Amino acid sequence: MRWPWWHRQRPRAPRPAVNPRRQELETAKEILAEVFGARPSDVEEMIRLRLAERGWGEERLAALKL
Repeated sequence: MRWPWWHRQRPRAPRPAVNPRRQELETAKEILAEVFGARPSDVEEMIRLRLAERGWGEERLAALKL
């Protein structure tokens, strides 16, 4: 007996292993660069300064690898 067509397994393409938080950060960087007309390195510096103001330690900033 055959399964109805809606029960057949369809091959699926593997999803890329993308960290959603990393993707969100990259999108935010692109938006900031566009809004402020800044280079990507300037945007990264803006983010680092803001995080430093909020009390993030150097080890946590280094872990971000901005």
